[in-house]
Amino acid sequence: MHLIIAAVTLIAAWRWGDWKNWQLYYPTILFMIVGNFLYNILTYNYPIWMYQDSLFPNHTITDIFNSLVLFPAVILLYLPRFPKEGMIKKVRYIVLWVIVFVSVEWLLSYFGLFSYYNGWSIVWSLIFNIGMFTILKIHFQKPLLAWIISVIVILFLVIYFDVPIEKMR
Repeated sequence: MHLIIAAVTLIAAWRWGDWKNWQLYYPTILFMIVGNFLYNILTYNYPIWMYQDSLFPNHTITDIFNSLVLFPAVILLYLPRFPKEGMIKKVRYIVLWVIVFVSVEWLLSYFGLFSYYNGWSIVWSLIFNIGMFTILKIHFQKPLLAWIISVIVILFLVIYFDVPIEKMR
């Protein structure tokens, strides 16, 4: 399943991604990668979700692949086509991406390739993805604002999900 998702994502990015302007999106690609790596560091001993039985030998390798290969592809597809005008168009665009991400997660979970822990659920993933796609757009235009929002969100999630500081490495 991971191979199919990776292949579809990479083919779509190869076909429709804005490769000639990749430098414009590079800071936001790095922002997304740093956010994902930060999740993995903060919750290493207290995960709220994990990949299971994937193409790769463990969650960490799967997540590194996603961060370095799939996330850049997603950004190259998502940001260049973000509507320039119309709040309803912008909201619909974000909702479309959220539906895609949540649908993929649901499929992975259904086939036993994705598990939830410590109070996280697909509903939390839905909420998180709404915020993530919104913040990715904000980061593209106002990086400092996106970092401030992200720190607040991270603090909220760490507190809400009671991520124990003593379990961090």
